[in-house]
Amino acid sequence: MRFWESKTLAEMTTTEWESLCDRCGNCCLVKLEDEETGEIAVTRVVCKLMDIDSCLCTDYQNRCSLVADCIDLRQHEFAEYRWLPATCAYRLLAEGKPLPNWHPLLTGTPDSVKHAGISIHGFAIKESTWVDPEDHIIEWLS
Repeated sequence: MRFWESKTLAEMTTTEWESLCDRCGNCCLVKLEDEETGEIAVTRVVCKLMDIDSCLCTDYQNRCSLVADCIDLRQHEFAEYRWLPATCAYRLLAEGKPLPNWHPLLTGTPDSVKHAGISIHGFAIKESTWVDPEDHIIEWLS
């Protein structure tokens, strides 16, 4: 039996936990919250630490101290994962759902995420002082 089918998220080792991440980069897209409605808008602007080509954080170990809004998922209740993309393995498993068939743990290749059109590769733009996230809201990820 595959570890994600026999263990809860809380029971997973660090290696198992990290392998669940499909490296899509969608969780690192800047999100804007409407203060009146609480609605979250997803933008195509990605965190300054993200390498858009590889969809990997350039300083993963220190990301939470370098980026004020960065979140270490292991430090939160799994029920709070609703803000994650609907395709995210952490969210899916927290909701009792299976991994998608394109997930690297099932395909054996990290490129399956790009081939499935799930990653930010090709549409994200890097966060900077001259980029206003409000100008880059994307409806199809919200």
